[in-house]
Amino acid sequence: MDISTPALASIIVLVAIVLFSCFRDINVGILGTAGGLIVGMVFSGMKINDVYKGWPLSLFMILVGVTFMFSAAQVNGTMEKFSAVCVRLAKSNIRLIPFILFFLVTFITTIGPGNIATCALMAPMCMAIAGRIGLSPFCMTLLVVGAANGAAFSPFAPTGIISNGIIAQWAPQVGIPQEALSGLAWKVHWNSEIAQGIVNFGGFFLTGGLAWMGKAKGGADFDIDTIAPKPEAFDWKQKYTLFTMVVLVVGVIAFKLDVGMMSFIIGTTYILFNIADDGEAVKKMPWGVITMVCGMSVLINVMDKAGGLNAMIDMIAVISNGTTINGVVGFIAGLISAYSSSSGVVMPMFLNMVPGLLQAVGTFDADHAVRLASSINIGAHLVDTSPLSTLGALCIANAAVDDKAKGILFRNLLFWGLGMSVVGGFVCYVFFGILGL
Repeated sequence: MDISTPALASIIVLVAIVLFSCFRDINVGILGTAGGLIVGMVFSGMKINDVYKGWPLSLFMILVGVTFMFSAAQVNGTMEKFSAVCVRLAKSNIRLIPFILFFLVTFITTIGPGNIATCALMAPMCMAIAGRIGLSPFCMTLLVVGAANGAAFSPFAPTGIISNGIIAQWAPQVGIPQEALSGLAWKVHWNSEIAQGIVNFGGFFLTGGLAWMGKAKGGADFDIDTIAPKPEAFDWKQKYTLFTMVVLVVGVIAFKLDVGMMSFIIGTTYILFNIADDGEAVKKMPWGVITMVCGMSVLINVMDKAGGLNAMIDMIAVISNGTTINGVVGFIAGLISAYSSSSGVVMPMFLNMVPGLLQAVGTFDADHAVRLASSINIGAHLVDTSPLSTLGALCIANAAVDDKAKGILFRNLLFWGLGMSVVGGFVCYVFFGILGL
């Protein structure tokens, strides 16, 4: 296989960035932009403005609008009170608490904050509750991370917005009309929910959750107030915040309104009515993730023009066919994601390769495109229970155990996370390659 100099240079730059991200906590978006400029201008003869066109302005604006809105909801205390109210629904049945927390994390992630922000909000509460009810921090981590990542591909959440934005770019190539994109986005979302739910609930029951449920008792010995103290009543600002969240969901789902536009309008009312400290809300926005995704998009765009993506497609196609491609890509995405950013590196790289991969293995149609995109997303995020990921690290940091137990938890989650690259590949192979879901 012959590879041109620009294509080879783009692949080398990408590999170098991934390796850097494995050993240093750096924003790969900055490196991606710099790498795109070097490859584009030095090796491909591109003009600087042509390189900058790879910056996904539309995606950037949607991410800013959505994340500002939900950062404000965190700043004014709405999400914290809402979470406490939901946990108290368990009343005297202690066995319900892990499941309530799972669905609570799922719901919060779905409506907009995304997986990282939700984990940052919920991990302290969930891990503290795990300690109070005698549930192992490992089991609680599987539920929290699994719920957050399963719901991360909601059309309202940043990761889902990133995925849907990339898919929308190549959708016409595979025969997906514009009017079908909304339904496609929800299908990708539910594929992720099902896969994450099966794997992580399965892990929960097999690694101690089922045994805990057999021992757990409620009734007189169980006081919900010690688990989740009753919060103060919602004030008018928090009630307005909840109302606008409902408006956003109804507007997007029922009336097909643009999520970015609605988020900016709602966010503007927050500022005008002083619903939350806008300065604090801006600080809480995931600027690192936004920069990471947009910066890497610059490099991926240059790679596409330089022939680097086509070269990688040819490499993967050699070891794949129409049936195995989902498993192979799911495994590779998971393996790379274990050491680098799922949303910032893996998704922009692999999702942009979908049309080429489908063409290479002879399954070039809309259904196979959705399956392959789902395989990439699921494979990349099943490994995020690893302590090397932000989500796994948040859970370890908030685990209600001593340092020695945290060391054991780190090791167990590391093995589990790395093993998920294999499990993810197998799940994607069965779900999308064999069953054709």
